[in-house]
Amino acid sequence: MLAIKDLRVDIEGSEILRRVSIDVGAAELVCLVGRNGAGKSTTFRTIMGQYRPRSGSMHFAGRDISRLRPFEVARLGIGFAPEESEVFGDLTVAENIYLPIWTRQTERAAAEREALAYRVFPNLERYRLRGGQQLSGGERKMVSIARALALDPKLLLLDEPTEGLSPTIVPSIVQGIASIRKLGRAVLIAESNLNHVPDFADRLYVLERGEIIFSGTPAAAQDDAALANLVGGTAPQGEH
Repeated sequence: MLAIKDLRVDIEGSEILRRVSIDVGAAELVCLVGRNGAGKSTTFRTIMGQYRPRSGSMHFAGRDISRLRPFEVARLGIGFAPEESEVFGDLTVAENIYLPIWTRQTERAAAEREALAYRVFPNLERYRLRGGQQLSGGERKMVSIARALALDPKLLLLDEPTEGLSPTIVPSIVQGIASIRKLGRAVLIAESNLNHVPDFADRLYVLERGEIIFSGTPAAAQDDAALANLVGGTAPQGEH
């Protein structure tokens, strides 16, 4: 589904990613774990075409996406829910979720795509007419993920889906991610804390200072004392 090999990315003259290689298979849930500043968000934004790689390759469903613009990447079927959980404040929840349906046509009917987004996060049904500015942080996160799902993507990128949220809302987010996986969609999640990796994840990568230092199962990562010490705590806010 997604094949990234030897990816190098520079930002303002600084090398942020160094020969990063990541694979996500069809219907897999893969996690990219790294401390604040390790380069997780840069990886996601490079996949989405917001940054151009200096070298390396990125292929999605067999197609080279390394030089595509963000809207072209989205139209191929990659949905993105950024860490900031940005929603359009002047639009209602229903309008936010419906936006991708207007912008990308698929074989799935519009009504089905909309219903799917609410099925994953049923709490949003109550807030259909609520404006984006009136939402809590957890509600904005749900809308952001539901909106990305309404794109009808083959692959969903979720950047820090539980970071900074109240412990009471985290189970709803995790359950929503589990529901998305059951739909057969591939999911790539970025997390700063190894303990936040869902127990149903297939594989994970650990990113440190722009380099992949571990690739394997969540269980193997948990058993590695050095990794647990590196990415087992709460990371501070703000990163590339």
